[in-house]
Amino acid sequence: MYPLDLEKEESIDLGKLWQVTKAHKKVVGGIIVGCTLVSVIASFVWPKTYESTTTVQTRMTGTQLASGGAAAMAASLGLGNASSPTMTYVELMKSNTVLQPIIDELDWPADDKEFLTPAKFAKSNLKIENTKQTNLITVTAKGKTPEEAQMISQHVVDNFLDMMTDMNKETQSLLVTFLNERIDQAKQESDDAAKKFAEYQKEHKIYDPETQAKGLLGQLQAYDDAISKMQVQAESGQAQLDTANAKLNEMKAGSQAYNINDNDTVQGIRKQIVAKQVELVGLEQKYTENHPSVIAAQDQLSKLQQSLANEVNAVISSNATSLNPAQAELLKTQAQAQATVATAQASEAAIKSQRDSKQKELGDLPSGVVDYLELERDAKIKNEVYVNLVKQCEQSRVQQAMDSMDIQVVDPANLPFAERPAWPQKKIIVLVGLGIGILISLVYSVVLYKKEEA
Repeated sequence: MYPLDLEKEESIDLGKLWQVTKAHKKVVGGIIVGCTLVSVIASFVWPKTYESTTTVQTRMTGTQLASGGAAAMAASLGLGNASSPTMTYVELMKSNTVLQPIIDELDWPADDKEFLTPAKFAKSNLKIENTKQTNLITVTAKGKTPEEAQMISQHVVDNFLDMMTDMNKETQSLLVTFLNERIDQAKQESDDAAKKFAEYQKEHKIYDPETQAKGLLGQLQAYDDAISKMQVQAESGQAQLDTANAKLNEMKAGSQAYNINDNDTVQGIRKQIVAKQVELVGLEQKYTENHPSVIAAQDQLSKLQQSLANEVNAVISSNATSLNPAQAELLKTQAQAQATVATAQASEAAIKSQRDSKQKELGDLPSGVVDYLELERDAKIKNEVYVNLVKQCEQSRVQQAMDSMDIQVVDPANLPFAERPAWPQKKIIVLVGLGIGILISLVYSVVLYKKEEA
């Protein structure tokens, strides 16, 4: 080799280079033709690969992801940092649960499948992409035959749907289990209250209290209805809280729990909600539900409840920036449930206090009538709690079915044409061979030129 001299610039006489190339045109032409022929042969003997694509649409929100089974699965696979629920689905489609059954089904030689892991298979045979700014996912699979490519693409989606259905059933079943436990207890309390009421009727022979007492106690109906509603809210919130705690424990994130009720702003909004609940009960004693005053109070109450939810989310978001989205959403669910339970309990206590004050007006009525009406009201409240908890449980079962439909197939896996493989693409291979031949012939000509110049 010669030392590099930076002060000299070496130039090539293109005219003389052309003359050298013409003088050896047979060799140069042979190189180009030879490379082209090799590429042509390669395009015919190269093993064929076919592609099949399935398109699916997702409908799950971030909150649904956190409350559903996908949260636990995503966390266990280390996918919690996915930028969106749709991207989490993309990664879950590459999981062992989805791909291993497909690998087992492939009609490949045992040597080819022996060390084939789902990760390697996903890298070599799958392209799963989320179309930007949409909730569409395309699953493109490669196969040695058109049927194999179609099978892989279709089974990726089918196995993923089965996995999501099972996970959503498991998660919703956990909530249903919590509600069922409370339903059993509420049913027993309702039965006991009804039994006490019936025994009192029989013992005191009171079956139709005085109209005067009925009219006066009718004013307490709004308080009783509100107390029943608050108890249902507390029980439902407790079930959601228990579910969130269970999921956080599964994800080993229980230590990240926050006591949202210690927050001053949350306490302030909660007090406003309690006051508005009491005010609404008072209005419902005087007016129907369609009265402008009742509607306005209900609207103000809804806004306060939304403000409470927003404040809880803001508090958790500011304290959980280091957590993955799935855990953060679970903590928000946990905190919202805590706030719901505390607000419902505080509202119930305030409404009971108002009802007790109103009840003092019954002091002049016969004690037997008052006791009768008390037992009757208690039986009604407990029965209403039981009925509403059953409704909550049924809604959770319906939600379970709805969550299982959050993935819908838009375009099923197509069967590629046997005469149109995705690879090899003959034109591209021939053009590459031609280009390589031209490059080699150019290098050959330059080498000859250098020798003549030396």
